[in-house]
Amino acid sequence: MSKRILLLLAVVLTLGLVVAACGGDDDETGAETVAAEVEEAQEAADEAGEAAAEAVAEAADIVDTAVATDTLSTLVTAVTAAELAETLKGPGPFTVFAPTNDAFAALPEGTLDDLLLEENKAALAGVLTYHVVEGKVLSSDLANSDVVTVNGESVTIVVDDGVTVNGANVIQADIETSNGVVHVIDAVLLPSS
Repeated sequence: MSKRILLLLAVVLTLGLVVAACGGDDDETGAETVAAEVEEAQEAADEAGEAAAEAVAEAADIVDTAVATDTLSTLVTAVTAAELAETLKGPGPFTVFAPTNDAFAALPEGTLDDLLLEENKAALAGVLTYHVVEGKVLSSDLANSDVVTVNGESVTIVVDDGVTVNGANVIQADIETSNGVVHVIDAVLLPSS
């Protein structure tokens, strides 16, 4: 159910309780009863709103989560250009090491522009899939190791003072989505090929 529908139902329920409680009872006890029922209805509406917000958050897939995160807009542009959005909206589960906009901006001048060209779609897909691991890997599951990415090459995970992936720092971990998890990193990972 959408958040709007839940809130509308809560308002209708509140009004119904007020009308039922006011039905000809004008004494002070009736007013107190109405106030208590209105308060209960408001609490129920608040709880329903919170539950709806949690359900929406849980339903967001990796792409929807990235779209909703201002610092990942360049990644969304790249995923769309590489035609990987549908894959990352799929059942997964996937673990994505998501570079920030600043990480993309730190690439050598012209690198991102070249990768976004239609004729370089395969190279862009290779870079992006180098940031994706099959399965849902939370930060608590990470250990010092090499992990094979979706593009077939490995990244090196180091867990010491924080977590790094090929030297890029994980700056926000464990953003859970409906089809995996996102770890935000501060650099773009470039495969050797």
